[in-house]
Amino acid sequence: MTSTDQNPAKPVTDVVLIGAGIMSATLGVLLKSLDPNLTIAVYERLDAVAAESSDAWNNAGTGHSAFCELNYTPERPDGTIDISKADKIAEQFEMSKQFWASLVQEGKLPDPTTFIQSIPHMSFVWGADNVNYLRKRYESLLHSPLFKGMEFSEDPAQIAAWIPLVMDGRDATEPVAATHMPIGTDVNFGSLTRCLFEHLKEQPGVEFHLGHEVEDFRRKADGIWRIKIENLTTRQDRIERARFVFIGAGGGTLPLLDKTNIPEAHGYGGFPVSGQWLKCRNPEVIARHQAKVYGKPALGSPPMSMPHLDTRQINGQKELLFGPYAGFTTKFLKKGSYTDLFRSIEVGNIRPLLYAGARNLGLTRYLIGQVLLSPQERTAVLREYYPKADPADWQLEVAGKRVQVIKKDKKVGGVLEFGTEMVTSADGSVAALLGASPGASTAVAIMFDLVQKCFPERVATPEWQARLRELVPSFGQRMATDPTLTAAVRERSQRVLQLEG
Repeated sequence: MTSTDQNPAKPVTDVVLIGAGIMSATLGVLLKSLDPNLTIAVYERLDAVAAESSDAWNNAGTGHSAFCELNYTPERPDGTIDISKADKIAEQFEMSKQFWASLVQEGKLPDPTTFIQSIPHMSFVWGADNVNYLRKRYESLLHSPLFKGMEFSEDPAQIAAWIPLVMDGRDATEPVAATHMPIGTDVNFGSLTRCLFEHLKEQPGVEFHLGHEVEDFRRKADGIWRIKIENLTTRQDRIERARFVFIGAGGGTLPLLDKTNIPEAHGYGGFPVSGQWLKCRNPEVIARHQAKVYGKPALGSPPMSMPHLDTRQINGQKELLFGPYAGFTTKFLKKGSYTDLFRSIEVGNIRPLLYAGARNLGLTRYLIGQVLLSPQERTAVLREYYPKADPADWQLEVAGKRVQVIKKDKKVGGVLEFGTEMVTSADGSVAALLGASPGASTAVAIMFDLVQKCFPERVATPEWQARLRELVPSFGQRMATDPTLTAAVRERSQRVLQLEG
């Protein structure tokens, strides 16, 4: 360091957001909507917002509603289908749509077509057993109003009308089935994040700092957090004082959470996973596909491996991607360091890491196998969904990094989680988001939960309760058990966001 700026005269900031991705953007806009007088400071290590997991090329862009993702509807030992997780995720994404619609109506977000598009969500399977599973899944989901309008077919002609690429050249004797949900969405979370931050930056009391890296945390007797931050351009340090800190730095969250030394952070570890896409570069092929088609992971593969053939809208251009092809990495961020994994190991989490590793050897073998796939083997996987795929039409693209959560478990020592986990201090003064899928799609629901945990007294006031319901009309209610509520809020969201259906 060349010099230090302790900025002693700077007043205490109400909220510090670390990481300029979709989570921090959502929380910042939500808190400012609840209390316009709050002061907020945003710190991001990179020189741009939404440059890691929130970037459109680094995630699937699926508005995760459980319309097509088969891992959200497991088959029980007795053969019935459990839709509880599907209901929960569908409700969470409906909350996101309601929130975005409210912001559009209030002029806080621009034309919604800049970040969200209608695209059918489909599940596609082949083989008698899988067809039977998909049929049972469809019949089970229809009991929930959240899945009203879903269609099911075993007719190859109907499926070909929905997704011609998938059926063209397929063995006519093989049993196939598909579900079709016309109100699915494709979301450019990078564009959405930038739009949210553009609005936030215009608000009084908001500071925005790119190219700044958080180095350490200290909490003094007065309860205020002292955050040491380095300006990566000038190499100067500064001290930011904050009443509340949110760490939403994607793969960078875990090491920062460790530095807070809150008891709740002890015992967490991370397992980083890389991703790759095959990107189509033939305009004629891209034009023939108009859906997000999710399949069933191969036997023994993890939930993150759900293959999908995706129509995307990225930077105003229609794209077609297939993947993901997973891989092992020691980086926690795409622009991170190969030492990230090793530097995350400490006395408090080594036992959970070892136990989780021993219990997930199959995952390790799977990831190594993915790394070693040849171009011909990747094409073979693609041809399961697009039988006539020409490898000359596709190029390999590197996607983002995901850090799966490893946490302590009293029974087995340590477990590997595939979802998201919010870690909060007992007094609610610091919160951090760990994990991956379904991630960005459920950002609004996650941040509503965070606000209730970390600002309980403010949330209990009539003013905040009323404002929360203005932003998300279904707040505090169960859409999965209320067809009238579901129909009303969905109609409003679809109309305001200019979505079909």
